[in-house]
Amino acid sequence: MSISKPLLTLEEVHAHYGRVHALKGISLAIHPGEIVALIGANGAGKSTALMAICGIPRPSQGRVYFNGQEISHLDTDRIVRQGISLVPEGRHIFPRMTVRENLDLGAFLRSDRDGIAEDLEKIFALFPLLRERTKQLAGTLSGGEQQMLAIGRALMSRPRLLLLDEPSMGLAPLLVRQIFTIIGEINRLGTTILLVEQNAYMALRLASRAYVMVTGQVTHGGGSEEIMRDDVIRATYLGG
Repeated sequence: MSISKPLLTLEEVHAHYGRVHALKGISLAIHPGEIVALIGANGAGKSTALMAICGIPRPSQGRVYFNGQEISHLDTDRIVRQGISLVPEGRHIFPRMTVRENLDLGAFLRSDRDGIAEDLEKIFALFPLLRERTKQLAGTLSGGEQQMLAIGRALMSRPRLLLLDEPSMGLAPLLVRQIFTIIGEINRLGTTILLVEQNAYMALRLASRAYVMVTGQVTHGGGSEEIMRDDVIRATYLGG
């Protein structure tokens, strides 16, 4: 485990959707350069944890720190400017815009033209298919291509921390392996990653550490190999 100071820290974070108490005091930490997985059953609060980091919803109690600064009460655009980017569940690309227009939107808070052009080339190196389809409407892409576009768009903000919510959802097994390989490459290039993923086995193989969520609370945390050896977690999330 890294001995550096955490890049992201959640301290006893609570969050609500109306009267629904979705997060019930979760705490976790992610160090620079890590891939950390957040696993659990549907409805456990994993996606809400990512959204709360981005300020939607804002934590009702507790604190979120990024790079040593509290961001709990910042607006989402200011959180993005701090260096956090989210790829939401379901991708949410803009289907009536072209691939290039979607990528350009990822850099809408930036003004460094040379840096934007450099990052666009990096995206095309990671996802060669996107280069071939820059003028194609995003809504006509396959599910796997749309996921690549969603990740590429998030990277265009040049984040220090990338939040990925169910990147394998709805994809064929071959595409799942491809997406996870690319996630590993993004991490090797220097981006820290917090990964929410229903495919717990794949997530734990990729991540160095993991947290387990149950009904809005973190119940386990540790190294991925340690998590995978836990009999209860194996039976519940890994098929025995």
